[in-house]
Amino acid sequence: MGAPEIWFLTGSQGLYGPETLDQVADQSRRISDELGAAGLPASVVWKPVLTDAGAILRLCEEANANPDVIGLVAWMHTFSPAKMWIAGLDALRKPLLHLHTQANVALPWAEIDMDFMNLNQAAHGDREFGFIQARLGVARKTVAGHVSDPRVVGRVAAWARAARGYAEMRTLRLARFGDNMRDVAVTEGDKVEAQLKFGVSVNTYGVNDLVEVVDAAPDAEVDKLVGDYAELYRVAPELLDGGERHESLRYAARIEVGLRAFLDDGGFKAFTTNFEDLGGLRQLPGLAVQRLMADGYGFGGEGDWKTSVLLRTLKAMTPGGTSFMEDYTYDLTPGSERILGAHMLEVCPSIAVDTPSVEIHPLSIGGREDPVRLVFDAAPGPAVVIGMADLGERFRLVANEIEVVAPSEPLPKLPVARAVWKPAPDLATSAESWLTAGGPHHTVLSSAVGVEELTDLAEMVATELVVIDAGTTQRTLANELRWNQAYYRLARGF
Repeated sequence: MGAPEIWFLTGSQGLYGPETLDQVADQSRRISDELGAAGLPASVVWKPVLTDAGAILRLCEEANANPDVIGLVAWMHTFSPAKMWIAGLDALRKPLLHLHTQANVALPWAEIDMDFMNLNQAAHGDREFGFIQARLGVARKTVAGHVSDPRVVGRVAAWARAARGYAEMRTLRLARFGDNMRDVAVTEGDKVEAQLKFGVSVNTYGVNDLVEVVDAAPDAEVDKLVGDYAELYRVAPELLDGGERHESLRYAARIEVGLRAFLDDGGFKAFTTNFEDLGGLRQLPGLAVQRLMADGYGFGGEGDWKTSVLLRTLKAMTPGGTSFMEDYTYDLTPGSERILGAHMLEVCPSIAVDTPSVEIHPLSIGGREDPVRLVFDAAPGPAVVIGMADLGERFRLVANEIEVVAPSEPLPKLPVARAVWKPAPDLATSAESWLTAGGPHHTVLSSAVGVEELTDLAEMVATELVVIDAGTTQRTLANELRWNQAYYRLARGF
């Protein structure tokens, strides 16, 4: 997207007369400006006060047609009869946030008269607007409070980040190099349904289509990239110029040049690879994949396009620590249970606690030369892991709040990037809940996006989200899954 915008809409009606409407416009512009100055991940664009059904419909249709508009914020400053909004809300295809606010923070008790009451009646008007949204079944987020309150701005910002992710999903193109890992179930999925539901276009290319571009990568670009590696990372001596494995580093750079060119030429912002289908590639792409993720591209290993879509979506929401991840093994020491996550090679350095090292080590699968990769530990702090599963009749998102921690001891014999975390509410409940929900083993780990953004995104795409957090018990989660099953089957209709 170019310069994302959020349109600020204000509802009223002609009954109050031009003088009152001028006051409404002035106050709504000030609220819009204050919201715009709060640092949202999109510019806030104020629109003239809406007082009739035709203007409302035209504005919603304009928003639908404008690719820069990621969502609308609506506030009923006075009383806006809600039948005026039916056609516009029914036509709207962009995310909507209902901001239940008012111009003033405190009431001027000694000055309140009926003119003040007629002007400042959002408590009245927003209830009318809330009803028509409920009556029409409009997907939206409702936030109540004054825009000077950081909590209000924080919730609006979370919605705006989700709206950015939603906008990215709607136009996302993903390239699969090869198919899924053989005999694996959870990485499969209905790509036609995904395009209908999310907007993402998923298409497969032969690996040797990529190999042609990799082999044709200009030497000058490879030279420059090798120099960048030396400046940005701690490069193992054997990979440096003059080292016995330097050619392996150059080939890793060649993969990056070619892969980046292939994706950019095709307009792809996400991709997958599969170690079982490497064609003429001499290495499993490791370093190249990690660096492309750091630049915002989505990725999924073993042909896992659903996780790749999720990763790109979260990357589009906000910069920061977000990576492809996989639950690998557990530390079941009583009282300090934790999960060690990693992958063969592909973990994004945006989650690194310090400068990664560039290393080369054997890989027991893939049947190719030793691959080059970045090695590091993930930075400690609160985060979330989220995965997507295709249940046949619908998609399900499963998320778990976690705390990334430092490894209990050094990992000198584990030559891959990794993260260690404590899942909420505890490892046993988390694992039981994740397995019961059918969550995948590939996930996206993010310290930049939280459950509120994921909840807003799930609402926008009308997709089930199961959250495992500090309040989760196995019994309550099992009941939630049963209720969800009934709801989503009924919601599909006949």
